[in-house]
Amino acid sequence: MTTKERYRNVIGWFETNRPLAETELHYADPFQLLIAVILAAQCTDKRVNLITPALFEAFPTPEVLAAANKEAVYEYIRSVSYPNNKSKHLVEMARMLMEQFGGKVPSGIGDLMKLPGVGKKTANVIASVAFNIPALAVDTHVFRVSNRIGLTKHSRTPLETERELTKHIPKRLWSKAHHWLILHGRYTCTARKPQCESCGLQAYCQYVSGL
Repeated sequence: MTTKERYRNVIGWFETNRPLAETELHYADPFQLLIAVILAAQCTDKRVNLITPALFEAFPTPEVLAAANKEAVYEYIRSVSYPNNKSKHLVEMARMLMEQFGGKVPSGIGDLMKLPGVGKKTANVIASVAFNIPALAVDTHVFRVSNRIGLTKHSRTPLETERELTKHIPKRLWSKAHHWLILHGRYTCTARKPQCESCGLQAYCQYVSGL
């Protein structure tokens, strides 16, 4: 199976069987999404969704969060991974929003990456989900599934994986493909024990077929 054929088959299966694919994080606006995605780094969306309602209520705007101290924020996020770093990043992020972006979350990936706690993956998620800008974020699920299925063959880093995926996947599908691969990795193509017997991608998967 050629790379082109594999991509065509995998995309076709997802379009038919997973027409709706979106983030599982709960949010009401770009600011809340930004907070949630920062918190979700190396943490489950389920855990983040449990703590964000109280956090959003306590710090509803960049202005309020910017005026807070990290110790106060920590009390709301202590159950997520790396709460010390994340509480510091959230406060500093809000302060930068106020000082450099007029209290608004920027839509550009370059501007987003200037914010504390925001790397390329987080910036891509915010740009695509909040602002409908074509972007394909690569997290651990996307990285693992892409390599296991055979969509990427020699990618050693998330950036290399992003470049290869965006080379072969139509731009109009970048944002949806990000969610396709994340959700597939979260519920089917899991890290320790992939559910190959119930996976609809068996015929196109290099891990299963060896093709």
